[in-house]
Amino acid sequence: MTATLQNPHRVVIVGAGFGGLETAYRLKGAPVAITMIDRRNHHLFQPLLYQVATASLATSDIAWPIRYLMHERREVTTLFATVSGVDAANRRVLLEDGAAVPYDTLVLATGARHAYFGHDEWETYAPGLKTLEDATTIRRRILVAFERAERETDPERRAARLTFVIVGGGPTGVELAGTIAELAQHTLPGDFRNIDTRKARVVLIEAGPRVLAGFADDLSTYAKASLERIGVEVVLNQPVTECTRDGVVYGGKQLKAKTIIWAAGVRASPAAEWLGAPADRAGRVQVEPDLTVPDHPEIFAIGDTVTISAWDGKPVPGIAPAAKQEGRYVAELIKARLRGDKMGAFRYKHAGSLAQIGKRLAVIDFGRIKLRGAIAWWIWGVAHIYFLIGLRHRLAVALSWLWIYVRDQRAARLITQGSSKVTT
Repeated sequence: MTATLQNPHRVVIVGAGFGGLETAYRLKGAPVAITMIDRRNHHLFQPLLYQVATASLATSDIAWPIRYLMHERREVTTLFATVSGVDAANRRVLLEDGAAVPYDTLVLATGARHAYFGHDEWETYAPGLKTLEDATTIRRRILVAFERAERETDPERRAARLTFVIVGGGPTGVELAGTIAELAQHTLPGDFRNIDTRKARVVLIEAGPRVLAGFADDLSTYAKASLERIGVEVVLNQPVTECTRDGVVYGGKQLKAKTIIWAAGVRASPAAEWLGAPADRAGRVQVEPDLTVPDHPEIFAIGDTVTISAWDGKPVPGIAPAAKQEGRYVAELIKARLRGDKMGAFRYKHAGSLAQIGKRLAVIDFGRIKLRGAIAWWIWGVAHIYFLIGLRHRLAVALSWLWIYVRDQRAARLITQGSSKVTT
């Protein structure tokens, strides 16, 4: 494989998430022409998306226009478009509007979507959290629930409006439940006259035997106890069997609730379907040790799009640091190929798992070192601020968190996407 600055190698990257963006960054200076395609015009810092959904941060605090991030990279062309498939035989990425983008090397970093385990109709009543649109929709539902409860005179209907159900006890579910509870317990009580927001019920339902299943047992136990101390009802070993506009059913019991949030599972993008590639039950492409798609050495797949056992024989977790490591590896391998060199297989290095429980509580699992409580919360905050892009965003998020920490106030409590006439 040879390329020059006059005849650059064409790299197409589908998806501007952590993996796709890292690939583009690491290809700087290589004799390549990069085309980055995304159906949204922004890169999203997804680990803090739940804080937009719970009115702690504004959308602009955790998202950046892709064109801005790439504006100094003259070899990068950004396309705002939706990919509908891949013509691997002719090396073309197919777009929804009928256009096609040719490539020499293709990097699929297309992420994941919500998985409702065969009940896609539940999405209407229980939105998931993957995009800014999801976050503002959930934020609206949470805030509108309190507003409707303020005007409700029927005790049963008021109770339903003040009941918030989160389905799924992974990091996202735990973080959402803890923050909603603190919103009701500490931020909102003084703002309403007819209701006591502290009587709101926050119910976290997990089908498995514990929350934060990917963490050590003692940290999982600590997280559950901490959630219960701040008012979250934690239900374990009970899968949700029905979601409707009136609530959920689990363990044969109905719980009336007007706000349901889905954090129970994800399914990969249709990348495997585009290529007819082998995939696991969640639709993730089963890639080769060098992150290429089987029978297609010119096509890489990374991030939530793939499954690979490159972590001491264990599956690589679907988290941002993993996607960044994969993006970095793919960029280095592309450059090695252009030089005529070879590289070994991808190996994932786990830096640790972090989850916030409340505004002063978190858990961190570094393997041999495990932290919990306030010190873990400070480390969690510093780590997330460090990975934000740009000084302005770091300062904005730090100041927002400081204000919440000191005053229990969340400034992003804006109801958008509708008026008071819209029902929930």
